[in-house]
Amino acid sequence: MAVRYAIHHAGEPDHGRACGLLDPTERTDLPMTIDDPNAPPVQQDSEEAQHLRGNLGIIQLVFTVLAFNGPLGVVAAFAPVVIGYGNGIGAPAAYLAAAGIVALFAVGFLKMSRHIANPGGFYSFVTAGLGKQVGLGASFLAVTCYYILLLAVYAVAGLYLEIVVGGLPWWIWALVLQGVVGAFGYFNLDFSAKALSVCLCLEVLFVAVYDIFVVAKGGATGLSADSFLPEHVFSGNVGIALLFGMLCMGGFEVTVIFRDEVRDPDRNIPRATYAFIALIGFVYAVSTWAIIQAIGPADAVATTAADPTGSFLGTLHTFVGSFAEDLVVPLLTTAGFAALLATHNVLARYAFNLGVDEVLPQRIGFAHPRHGSPHRASVGISVLALIGFLAFVGWGAEPKLLYAQLSGAFGYGLIMLMLITSAAVMVFLTRRRPDDTTVWHRLIAPGLALGCLAVVLWLATTNISALITAGTGVVIAVLALLYGSVLVGAAYAWKLRGTRPDTYAKIGRQ
Repeated sequence: MAVRYAIHHAGEPDHGRACGLLDPTERTDLPMTIDDPNAPPVQQDSEEAQHLRGNLGIIQLVFTVLAFNGPLGVVAAFAPVVIGYGNGIGAPAAYLAAAGIVALFAVGFLKMSRHIANPGGFYSFVTAGLGKQVGLGASFLAVTCYYILLLAVYAVAGLYLEIVVGGLPWWIWALVLQGVVGAFGYFNLDFSAKALSVCLCLEVLFVAVYDIFVVAKGGATGLSADSFLPEHVFSGNVGIALLFGMLCMGGFEVTVIFRDEVRDPDRNIPRATYAFIALIGFVYAVSTWAIIQAIGPADAVATTAADPTGSFLGTLHTFVGSFAEDLVVPLLTTAGFAALLATHNVLARYAFNLGVDEVLPQRIGFAHPRHGSPHRASVGISVLALIGFLAFVGWGAEPKLLYAQLSGAFGYGLIMLMLITSAAVMVFLTRRRPDDTTVWHRLIAPGLALGCLAVVLWLATTNISALITAGTGVVIAVLALLYGSVLVGAAYAWKLRGTRPDTYAKIGRQ
């Protein structure tokens, strides 16, 4: 199926201040970071040494999440698949529906974040709501998912570098990227955010220019709003459309993982999360509609089904020009770097939090005394990424297929995580009944999100061959890995309860 050629993600270095993306009112009371290499190490007590430090504002946080998501890759590769194999010219509505589901999930999720002091993400939330065994199972699932995605993006980013730069095979370029990403991951998140901002700015601008040119030239046969009529919204395979729409919304949840590294997290995390959901839902819906207009509503389904990525590139050449077509692969290359860095940072923070809780070796859970970064966890993730990647290279994996299969596995696991977390949010808020919540936050929004996510997981399971196209054996292995990781984590927590009760008590720091 053509979905195996899907691309994804976004970013690359600096010039953030020139784009107006960095907050000029940076705090000066924080410990010095890489910006001052002569700064003396900060003396920390044991508790302080297990807290990360940073100074991210709303804009930097939004762009860090966007880097994980990769709007250009979604528009170039996934949007045509939703048109061709999903609900046809009603595809823009699928992205709006996906954004609505994620927004419902965020209602309770963000309220709960105000009452969870540690930045463990899904791990901490599930532990607080459903207990330590389910919480540790969720953490193992999260680590498995993000590790799978990291290997997937290394493959496709290496391939793009081979195309753009040449001279070396894709897997050598992927190894070079691993070294660069590992170096960035060693320092604090402020440093990574600055490295991502400009390329995200360029990527979003590129997509916006495409949309504007299509509208300005009136599309192929004139502009039409037929995509939003009920008969088109519910045409074709609505399940596939909604499934891929949800997969393209990944990344918003990492805002809470960076809690200790965000300036005024109780204010900035909710704002950044809702800003991301609104922005990405709007961009995907409008850009998918623009692709339909550029091809022509009458021909859009057949054209995108026959050649998903080629259909977008063809309209890009027609409406914007050959120079824009020449820019796509370089931008996708830097997008790959941004996605790698964002995914690496998330994994490092999961490992760091498991180290703080002593589920992993405790030394992993100490921050760098100067940079306030999870430096040991970052190095560990770099080593694991190298091992996994070399295993796939030795196996002779083809990079495009490797990316398609692994990103599909990640998407399925992410839906599992969100479903479990929705249940945890409902239980936690209903049991604690915080003063800043209402029945909307505690039951209605999380309950609606839980129901929608259950439907999406069912669709993902019944349409699993559209996500993982390598055959029945690989599908079974992937499902066993994902569900097995939850069971292994829960079993390990049960074992800790009997053999290391002090460690068991620290799980999730609840």
